[in-house]
Amino acid sequence: MGGETVEERLAAGMQAAQEGDAVAYQRLLRECVPVISRTVRALGLPPDRVEDVVQETLLTIHRARATYDPARPFLPWLRAIARRRAIDAARLTGRQGAREVHDPDAYENHPSDGDAASEAIEQQDRARLVGEAVAALPAGQRQAVEHLALADRSLDEAAALTGRSKGALKVNLHRALKSLRTRFGVEPGSDV
Repeated sequence: MGGETVEERLAAGMQAAQEGDAVAYQRLLRECVPVISRTVRALGLPPDRVEDVVQETLLTIHRARATYDPARPFLPWLRAIARRRAIDAARLTGRQGAREVHDPDAYENHPSDGDAASEAIEQQDRARLVGEAVAALPAGQRQAVEHLALADRSLDEAAALTGRSKGALKVNLHRALKSLRTRFGVEPGSDV
């Protein structure tokens, strides 16, 4: 493995992945990330959109992995997918930019529809109820909610701080959210 090129290593990884080697597939996806990032950045995509395009490209690779022909070079196939996802993101950004107006003064000076004092009291009541509900969760679920939802930490950060696996944190967060939805009478699948 030491003397092979990036192309050879990635092509071999994809072929192994197509044959069902999950470890090779995970390694392949990790090794594709820098290639995808460079390809997307070279197209001039805004830096805040690069990570989204990388993730979309990885999903596309996953869905299209059976279409890769091991007799052909891998890097052009990968770069073509990355370029397509970057173009999709640029189109989306362009459409959003055409509809959205950046005017912080208008936002700050927009009159409130209701009484500010009563809204503040209602917000405090909601925060208190949510705080009580979170405090009543089992320790693992409470920890997952506090780190991932309330402190807005990434899975990697939360795992490092808590010493728990990312999988355990995800499971506990899912269970906590299900419990909180039940407690507050929110239907599964709703946007709340």
